[in-house]
Amino acid sequence: MNILYIHQYFRQPAQGGALRSYYLAKALVEAGHAVTLITASDGPAYYQEKVAGIQVHYLPVAYDNSFSSLRRIFSFLSFTYRSLRLAWGFKNIQLCYATSTPLTVGLVALVLKKLKNIPYYFEVRDLWPEAPIQLGYIRPRWLQRLLYAFEHYLYRQADKIIALSPGIMAGITPHKPAAAISLLPNIADCTFYTPGSPARHNFDDPFYICYTGTLGRANRLAFLLAAAGACQAEALQQVKFMVSGTGAEAAALQQLANELGLKNITWTGPLNRNQVRQYLSRAHATYTSFDTQPVLETNSPNKFFDSLAAGKLTLVNTKGWLQHLVETHACGFYADPEKPQEFVQKLRPYLQNQALLLSAQQQARNLAESTFSREKITQAFVQIFRKPGSSRI
Repeated sequence: MNILYIHQYFRQPAQGGALRSYYLAKALVEAGHAVTLITASDGPAYYQEKVAGIQVHYLPVAYDNSFSSLRRIFSFLSFTYRSLRLAWGFKNIQLCYATSTPLTVGLVALVLKKLKNIPYYFEVRDLWPEAPIQLGYIRPRWLQRLLYAFEHYLYRQADKIIALSPGIMAGITPHKPAAAISLLPNIADCTFYTPGSPARHNFDDPFYICYTGTLGRANRLAFLLAAAGACQAEALQQVKFMVSGTGAEAAALQQLANELGLKNITWTGPLNRNQVRQYLSRAHATYTSFDTQPVLETNSPNKFFDSLAAGKLTLVNTKGWLQHLVETHACGFYADPEKPQEFVQKLRPYLQNQALLLSAQQQARNLAESTFSREKITQAFVQIFRKPGSSRI
């Protein structure tokens, strides 16, 4: 099958970042499909290259988490327009696979279906426009209604929908028969990450908690600063926080940490994939942070699955699916982000009891291998493209 794959933020291993689309597209190639992928780059001009058998077309459309709302919208619309122009000239495309966010990538798939009779599958990574509406990015009621209508129409027109979490799936189900929706979470790369942390022999030995990812409004890393402040106030000098990444809130967060007098946080800036692995190898635990809007409880964040693969005590400050996973599988804990003392209370047993820490770390790795490994997720993904009643893809 000739498949057109559209993802504005496609990354490959040499670049780092979220590699879900790389591994999924690569799995399609290995299964015998021809994959053409359209993405964006910060470069000045269009170019294309072959990546692991995937023909990748790079459009010169810049995007960064620090962009203003208006500039983000311009980036989304520019990518949509340029993608459609490029895709229009492709020959023999049999299926389009579009992955959000942003929701506007679905417009390319929709136009191709209506005007060229090309069916499409739509992957929902976040519930748009619900997320930006709850975060306050989209305020006019008329625009909210328009975007909701567009979202629902995209769902109805898609041949299949791929949801990254149970919460996302629940948000889609009212608009699409459940039989047409596949749950396919993010990937825990158990090949790339090797479990292991520095040994701790007593309560006062260093204990490192790592955050990797975007420092943006939705992540609300002020909650991590509050947890760090509570640890410092309780004289837990052994607890150190390592924060890596960049985003719109980076400068403000560092300024706030200075104003609070926090001495237990190290800021690394953005890291490539190998550097993230190195930092995780030094950590005993990870912290996954989001704001408190209900829609963010449906997230399926890459950093969470990296933590499982690396065998870390996995700490989350959001309810929903992530809380259920860490509590059900005893590989971490949820702490109310607005009650930093609760974080200290729940962390303390892992500082005191090395066996408890090691058990949670092992449970994290077990969960990664049994449920979210790259092999399991990519195999399930390829099956979505298998014709019903056929053993052939």
